[in-house]
Amino acid sequence: MTDAVPPLVLDGVCLTLPSAAGPVEILKGVSFSIEAGERVAVTGPSGSGKSSLIAVAAGLERPTEGRVAVFGRDLGSLDEDGRARLRRGKVALVFQAFHLLPNMTAEENVAAPLEIAGDRMAAGRARDWLDRVGLSARLRHYPHQLSGGEQQRVALARALAGRPVLLFADEPTGNLDAENAEHVAALMFDLAAETRAAMVLVTHDPTLAQRADRALHMSGGRLAP
Repeated sequence: MTDAVPPLVLDGVCLTLPSAAGPVEILKGVSFSIEAGERVAVTGPSGSGKSSLIAVAAGLERPTEGRVAVFGRDLGSLDEDGRARLRRGKVALVFQAFHLLPNMTAEENVAAPLEIAGDRMAAGRARDWLDRVGLSARLRHYPHQLSGGEQQRVALARALAGRPVLLFADEPTGNLDAENAEHVAALMFDLAAETRAAMVLVTHDPTLAQRADRALHMSGGRLAP
């Protein structure tokens, strides 16, 4: 892959999901692309389709119509295993809900994806990244022994340890108080810039959105003009 190939392109993406009341249009003709190293914030009210946009762009949900291309590969041409292989080592996700494995220590949570990818230095890289997010003293702690801010920093270290080219973050500071939110946001932007990862960030926080290179606003399943 070269910088000439955008990490992410969405072209006319629609998503319709079933419900008890009938089909519901979640995304309606969404089109945009991002460049290598670019940080894009996606804002909008609850229910506007922001999280669904992340799910479709990351290949976790198939669009009903339209095309999603990651590193030039059309996700529609890949089965679930193919999409997972494409994400592995290149794409990372950070969620509001942390998604740490409760029976693993902070170090083990960060190391696990690296080990799955065959990295023989996984443990050392995990310790290094936990040090970089200020948690070198919490390596052996389990998620329930960590504060919300600490858990999100573990999740951030896990996401960035594989040096992804594309990072998706869905309300990564939504469960944090103001001080921890600022700390996590600063770390995320600084480390993403260091690794030159392109980033798509969903947020309600206008201060966080202002850190991005540009912002896209969603309303009713569409991107505002």
